[in-house]
Amino acid sequence: MSETRQRSTIRIVGSAMLAALLSGCAGFGGDVSLPANAPRVVGQERDRDHERLVAAFGGEGRAPQLQRLLNDVTNRLVMATDRPDEAYQVTILNSPVVNAFALPNGRLYVTRGLLALANDSSEVAAVLSHEIAHVTLRHASQRSELQARSALIKRVAENVLNDAEEAAVVQSQARSSLASFSRAQELEADQVGVRVLARAGFDPYGAPRFLTALGRVSTGSDSPGADRIASHPSTRERISRALQAARQASAPESDAPGRLEYLTALSGLSYGDDPADGVVKGRRFIHARLGVAFEAPEGFTLENTSQAVLGASADGERRLLFDAADTPNGQSLEDVLRSTWTDTIEPGSLVPTTINGLPVVTALSNGKEWTFRLSAIRIGNTTYRLIMAVRSGAGDLENIFQRTLQSVRQVQPEEARQIRPLKLQIVTARPGDTAQSLAERMPVDRALDRFLLLNGLERSGPLRVGERYKVVVE
Repeated sequence: MSETRQRSTIRIVGSAMLAALLSGCAGFGGDVSLPANAPRVVGQERDRDHERLVAAFGGEGRAPQLQRLLNDVTNRLVMATDRPDEAYQVTILNSPVVNAFALPNGRLYVTRGLLALANDSSEVAAVLSHEIAHVTLRHASQRSELQARSALIKRVAENVLNDAEEAAVVQSQARSSLASFSRAQELEADQVGVRVLARAGFDPYGAPRFLTALGRVSTGSDSPGADRIASHPSTRERISRALQAARQASAPESDAPGRLEYLTALSGLSYGDDPADGVVKGRRFIHARLGVAFEAPEGFTLENTSQAVLGASADGERRLLFDAADTPNGQSLEDVLRSTWTDTIEPGSLVPTTINGLPVVTALSNGKEWTFRLSAIRIGNTTYRLIMAVRSGAGDLENIFQRTLQSVRQVQPEEARQIRPLKLQIVTARPGDTAQSLAERMPVDRALDRFLLLNGLERSGPLRVGERYKVVVE
């Protein structure tokens, strides 16, 4: 939750908007629709759109060595396409979410979360090749919903300009790789991307390797009900077709080329949440600069976005939103809830109280499919909202709401000073090193799982002495 977002009153349109805000999944393979006649050359006329998109994703990531590598990779890929004269420009987004997308005018975007997941130059080249394919195939202009999707840039602008309802919509779409392509277009971009990858001299097996890692990030994206973007092929299908395309493009897979070069460029990259925007550690969220913290109920997974902290249970039947609102001087907490919640608040449900020495007002709202418990909490000059929701009939809303509300507290300066940013470090495996022993160095939750995911390893696989691996350090 960005510090600047505390100045924005975020209005949530009841159950439908909260459900939309809390749905979505990480991925890559998207293109933001602009008018069909949008300029192909990156220039000043599109700088404003670029700046707004970058702002919506937490700003631009600063990694000069990695940026140079991405520029080189992109140039090689473009020269191998059917349109080598077209201009492209890559931007690293300061977001821990695994995502990549493209604008039809040649702007390419990759998050640092995606870069952390890749393990060699061919894997990241596969992502960029896929995005370039969307542009060269003119997918944006082929879609029947082009006119509706072309409003997305405007929506992002309204987001930055504090139109809160549109901000919620844009954030949900952004986390779902912005504008989704049809299944056929996604598979076409995969196939063309693999061919260009091989033609440019990269390992075409980098595509299925990265898709496999992406599938692991998605936490069982091919399990029943988990593939939430119906217009995208399943990860399993994409991997299978990418493998077929790789076999047709080159000899059998060899050791991943460009690994040392890529890992060297990756070393020192910021990992996870930017402390300036708050940090999620397991079920706990703490924002040192804003001086606020809370803990979600057991079984919840938290995600820190630029607008709010979002949470959901594994089955999606219980959800959470925590955000900040800029309120007029003297506005009561009761009026905060009335003015920022557009569904009906049940008569007589507004109750003032005190939690951990902080003034709080709670309320109840019943939607058609969801029941909501609302609260407004004031810390200093800032008002926060904690909203819990359960699908009608799921039960236990009052219990999880009260436990979470009781955990909201003000962060003291000494605790704030102890929050340190995380970054990636590249280490060389020595005799006796195991995945467990290297993971134990990492100050993160589920360290072993995180180590295996970052390095593309299976749980039973041994480490190779002399090989380089990614670890997370403070």
